[in-house]
Amino acid sequence: MKQYVIIGNGVAAAGCIEGIRTIDSEGKIIVVSEEKHPVYCRPLISYYLEGKTDLEKMNYRSSDYYEKMGCDVIYGKKAVKINKNEKEIVLDDNSVISYDSLCVAAGSSPFIPAFAGLESVEKKFSFMTIDDTLALEAAMDKNSRVLIIGAGLIGLKCAEGIKNRVAEITVCDLADRVLSSILDSECAAMMQKNLEENGISFMLGDSAERFEKNTAFMKSGKTVEFDVLVLAVGVRANTSLVKDAGGEVNRGILINDRMETTVPDIYSAGDCTEGNDISLGGNRVLAILPNAYMQGKCAGINMSGGDAVFDNAIPMNSIGFFGLHAMTAGSYFTEKDGGEMYEEKSEGKLKRMFTRDGLLTGYIMIGNTARAGIYTSLIREKTPLSSIDFDLLKKDATFTAFSHESRINKFGGAV
Repeated sequence: MKQYVIIGNGVAAAGCIEGIRTIDSEGKIIVVSEEKHPVYCRPLISYYLEGKTDLEKMNYRSSDYYEKMGCDVIYGKKAVKINKNEKEIVLDDNSVISYDSLCVAAGSSPFIPAFAGLESVEKKFSFMTIDDTLALEAAMDKNSRVLIIGAGLIGLKCAEGIKNRVAEITVCDLADRVLSSILDSECAAMMQKNLEENGISFMLGDSAERFEKNTAFMKSGKTVEFDVLVLAVGVRANTSLVKDAGGEVNRGILINDRMETTVPDIYSAGDCTEGNDISLGGNRVLAILPNAYMQGKCAGINMSGGDAVFDNAIPMNSIGFFGLHAMTAGSYFTEKDGGEMYEEKSEGKLKRMFTRDGLLTGYIMIGNTARAGIYTSLIREKTPLSSIDFDLLKKDATFTAFSHESRINKFGGAV
């Protein structure tokens, strides 16, 4: 009987568990969970602060999930070393666990710059986990002035989540726009306007240089007084376990389409990995929930003797703030990259479709994201645009843009 070990207890781990059990119903599965919570849906932590969900509803699977899947979970322990020759992992209490197949689904950690005087700030928090959220909730009240460093997705979701629970929120970022990793200036300006209309203040192109207790001294020379500090500068993939075991890493743990690392019998999945982005034609870290689950399931199938590939990963984001929703996917190739862009704009709405070499490579949709999944599938499946009525489809995400045979194959006989 094989023994499977999974380091991490997020969505990728759940996918791995379920992948193993599609092939091997008897093998022992051990999950090492640094957090003391069952697998939960991490993007919901801001909704918890808004009062839109509770801790139980945040669970990704049922309360009897691990029992039904035949898993042993070790809570509150951290894997600190992989001994690849002995095929064992070492935990932070010096206990040792052997494995036949190992999946590293260790996720990512907040990146905290070395701000001068940061140690003098009493109430400072990250915003990635349930424990972060509960600690932040306990530290703030209706009179709190909150400074959030980072205008990316994590920082802005935090701002939305606490908006009605504090007195004021200021978000700063060295970038000149919000969501700079996924939106250009015009698209970001639409999102920023909506956030500002809902009471969020911004200091863009500026960030803290040093702290003295509850005062932030900004690079611009300005000062910001605050009661609570949230550090949402960014995240880094947790690669050290595999790197120290001799595995190849870059910004993430390098994996192939079978989720194998360069170390035999060690697989990896989720936010800690770096794999092929088919929309880009190269490797990148794709730290999003759907990819994490699919990577995990693929890893689990292969760990247990099956044969699976996950070879159509793309970056995707579905985000919304105060009722304004946006979806993005793929890569944005413009004319200078040999691509073309189709655009539609109206008040509060924007659609951009990016094409190159006869394929849809990416899109940005703000304000109206209906049926965006059709566009996503075109990118994932590398559907030749010559095989569909793309002139119709780029204006309206409609099934009629596909041939009758394609509609049956892709969507079933009902369309």
